[in-house]
Amino acid sequence: MNFCSDNATGASPEILDAVVRANEGHAMPYGADPLTRRAEDRIRELFDCDAAVFFVATGTSANALALSVMTPPYGAILCHPHAHLISAECGAVEFYTHGARLLHMDDVDGKCTPTGFDTAWSQYGPSVHDVKISAVSLTQITEAGTLYDIETVQSISDRAHENDLSVHMDGARFANAVAALNCHPADVTWKAGIDVLSFGGSKNGCLGAEAVVIFNKALAEQFAYRRKRGGHLFSKMRFVSAQIDAYITNDLWLNNARHANAMASRLAVGLHENCGVELLCQPPANMVYAAIPESAKDGLEADGFQIYRDVDGIGQFMRLVTAFNSEPAVIDSFVESVARHQ
Repeated sequence: MNFCSDNATGASPEILDAVVRANEGHAMPYGADPLTRRAEDRIRELFDCDAAVFFVATGTSANALALSVMTPPYGAILCHPHAHLISAECGAVEFYTHGARLLHMDDVDGKCTPTGFDTAWSQYGPSVHDVKISAVSLTQITEAGTLYDIETVQSISDRAHENDLSVHMDGARFANAVAALNCHPADVTWKAGIDVLSFGGSKNGCLGAEAVVIFNKALAEQFAYRRKRGGHLFSKMRFVSAQIDAYITNDLWLNNARHANAMASRLAVGLHENCGVELLCQPPANMVYAAIPESAKDGLEADGFQIYRDVDGIGQFMRLVTAFNSEPAVIDSFVESVARHQ
């Protein structure tokens, strides 16, 4: 009964089964095995383009390595003030880029905006006396649980490309976004101007597997070397690839996300209608921000629910996260606990 994060869940049975199957026999190391090649091809099919595909085990490595091929040491990356890159990755981007800075764009509903890009660009660049803005990073879904629609992604990407910047998408919860937008994954990535996507799996049913999907293939060769140098080219890559292969088989990635999103909607409706709890917004994906009273938080913990009381909140709103295996009965029990203790 953990509502702290979708990282707290286990793995989908289909993915566990795939890892067990991958354990049979021998396979060439470092990604030179048939399963890795198949998984890479299936990612390309999923996005309907000839992208370069690389597998890693964590979202931090995916983001930091992706941005390291997009930004020089004297460069800078425009992103949201509360982007995971800034708030929860221990300077990994700065480390892998050998010193690039992270600069803020304006925040509206937890999202960067085209106007925010214009303001940041006019403030910071270009000048040899300042860092060189080289890339933009968008988080989908955002840290506030909101969504970038296709038009906004396209508008920010167009502005970036007009100024010779690359565009990265931190897609740790990309599946939840695609499920909520009900669009083709290509429509909100390369067709909307995204150059590199960190395609997350670990929050949505994988044990530990992420794909860096490089739509701008000019960046791919450098990434291969940086992944190796950074210690993320696994000798037994087939066990990571097996997860990704199972993740996209029969739309498991989307089905898991749809369930998580539906559970968040159920939670939000229950808290608002049954308990009168104020919501930051009706959640489009799998994160609910709710103004739960302190007394109810004590009661929730006494009833066995795990919550972040002070971490990841926005003002008075506490973050609650649902997952691919959240149970409707547990959602309802949480709402009943809040109603009883507030």
